[in-house]
Amino acid sequence: MMKCVRLLSLTVLAASCSAAAVLAQEAGTSGNLSIEINDLTPSDKGCKLTFVAANTLQQSLSKVSFEFVLFDGKGLVERMAVLDFRDLPAAKTKVRQFDLPGTKCEAVKSLLINDAPVCDGDGVAKDACMKALKTGSKLPVELKG
Repeated sequence: MMKCVRLLSLTVLAASCSAAAVLAQEAGTSGNLSIEINDLTPSDKGCKLTFVAANTLQQSLSKVSFEFVLFDGKGLVERMAVLDFRDLPAAKTKVRQFDLPGTKCEAVKSLLINDAPVCDGDGVAKDACMKALKTGSKLPVELKG
C-alpha cells in the first residue's frame, strides 16, 4: 500500500512539473535574454560601453531598453542611464554600443540593470525582459541584473 501511495505521489509531482513547463512555454518564458558587458573604451564623448545581447526567448523583441546604474569603486552611484537596445530578434545575438558623455571608463566598477522600462514584442509580457534576464561580463567590471 505504501509503495502505491509513493508511486501516486511521484506521478502527481511529475504531472505538475510537466504542466508548469507547458504553461511556461505557452507564456513565452522559456529561454532567456542574455546581456554581457564586453568592453569599456574611452571615447571623445566619455566612455563607450559595448554589450553583447542574445535573445533565446521564443519571441522576437521589437523594442527593448534597460535602465542601467553605474557604480564607482566605493559602491556609490556614478550615474543612471536608460539604454535603448532597439530590436532583439529571437535566436539572434547582437552587439550594441553606447557612448556615455562625461563618464570616465576607469570610474565604472560595476553595473546594475535596474529595470526594463520598454520590453515590446508580439505576445511578450511587459516584465518578460527582466524575468528572463541573465547577465555576464568579459571584464573585471561586474554586471548584475
